[in-house]
Amino acid sequence: MRTLDQLRPGDTGIVNTLHGDGAIHQRLLEMGVIEGAAVEVVRLAPLGDPMEILVQGYHLSLRKTEAALVCLA
Repeated sequence: MRTLDQLRPGDTGIVNTLHGDGAIHQRLLEMGVIEGAAVEVVRLAPLGDPMEILVQGYHLSLRKTEAALVCLA
């Protein structure tokens, strides 16, 4: 199964599940990273971390460790 951190700029996916628990899980949900949401990687920082994604119509920056918690369909 692919995770969000494996995508490159221009790649898209649909959120399948979120791993992790506690504050990070809740934070991702509050930012719109929910099951069924379409995500697109817009760009990566020069060293690859963080990454900018487009989700629910807005741009969001995530660290690679946070993006690794998002499994895609």
